[in-house]
Amino acid sequence: MSRKKGKTYTSEQKAKIVLELLKEEQTIGQLSTQYGVTSKTIGNWKKQFLDNANKAFEDDKESNRYIDALAKTLGKTTVKMEWAVGKLKSLDLINKKI
Repeated sequence: MSRKKGKTYTSEQKAKIVLELLKEEQTIGQLSTQYGVTSKTIGNWKKQFLDNANKAFEDDKESNRYIDALAKTLGKTTVKMEWAVGKLKSLDLINKKI
């Protein structure tokens, strides 16, 4: 027996629904009906949202270090690839006169 797959929500849509819930203008049941999502799912989204709320205020130094390391690696790889392409072109024996 296969389970019917429901609608997939983007992170933006989930955040919008959770923020509406946090405004307390509608109950979780009303939002559940409005968006066609179970109350349990909205509750899970709310918990995940609140558990990760502190990340909005964290310093991005770690992310920047990671991005810098990736850029450095990409640069090195690009140089190696360009060197290899140049070397292969110089070894092109088909077009060389013998």
